[in-house]
Amino acid sequence: MRENSNFRTQVKTFYAFLLVCISLLVLLSIVLLMYNSNPNIFTSKKELDIKDYVEVSKEDNYDKIENGIHVRTGFKEGEGLMETVNNCTNCHSAQLVIQNRMNKEQWVETIQWMQETQNLWDLGDNEAIIINYLVTNYPPVKKGRRAVLSPVQWYNLEDE
Repeated sequence: MRENSNFRTQVKTFYAFLLVCISLLVLLSIVLLMYNSNPNIFTSKKELDIKDYVEVSKEDNYDKIENGIHVRTGFKEGEGLMETVNNCTNCHSAQLVIQNRMNKEQWVETIQWMQETQNLWDLGDNEAIIINYLVTNYPPVKKGRRAVLSPVQWYNLEDE
């Protein structure tokens, strides 16, 4: 009889342990579902406005040009600048455009390649304006990797 009572106590203990484990799993599942639906649910930070990060001044101009250079992109000022900025810098840096100096045919081929493989939209009438701007301001330049070393003062290394 004592063994039977002992066995029942063990079964009740195991049953209680199993019930606690299942309850914890259910609770954990609920928490994970809540987090999955809204990852910010457990953060206590207040939602910040963009003004908290950036101080916007009325004097700052988004399309400001200083000394003939568009400050935000580094493009040279010229006819077709804003069309180029609005169409080219949506996908990549202006520096990528500036460093790839090409002639008209090469720019046309590059734009066609981007349209065929990179999902560039149809530029319409802006294509001619953009190509003219790029050819005028960033034509091909023939130069080597670096400038030739001019007046170099050579010296002799002395043995010790």
